[in-house]
Amino acid sequence: MGKKSTRENKNIYQLSREAMGYTREKAELEMGYVSAERIEKIESEKSLPHPDEILAMAKCYQNPRLCNYFCSHECPIGQKYVPEVEFKDLSQITLETLASLNTLEKAKNRFIEITVDNEISEDEVADFLKIQAEMNKISATVQSLKMWVDHTVQTGKVNLDPAE
Repeated sequence: MGKKSTRENKNIYQLSREAMGYTREKAELEMGYVSAERIEKIESEKSLPHPDEILAMAKCYQNPRLCNYFCSHECPIGQKYVPEVEFKDLSQITLETLASLNTLEKAKNRFIEITVDNEISEDEVADFLKIQAEMNKISATVQSLKMWVDHTVQTGKVNLDPAE
């Protein structure tokens, strides 16, 4: 049996493993190929995880947030292009989606006016940036919904396989 960690500044990987009640040795058995020693190096931040290890941990720990965290915080490409997605409950996701869609519906005609000529003039920039920010909110909300669905499926709360 593994010993319990007394480390104060635990990273998201260690917190996720411990939330499942797994020792590093138990996590190794569940994942099948990421060794307890490798898990320790990732958790103690002596080594950066590889994407395949993150996928295995996310599945094993039933925590799809690990994938977004890795991409938005540790991957050089992701740091530039992948925003951090906040995990929210379904009702919050739904309300945010509807609010953003309502805002965009109001801005739809202005968006068409701005983009119809395939150019953005100086007097259109401010409106275009507001519309773009609202689209970014929708994108983040969609990603939050995907994360919620992945988590709900991984924890067995819903089965999205129509064959079963």
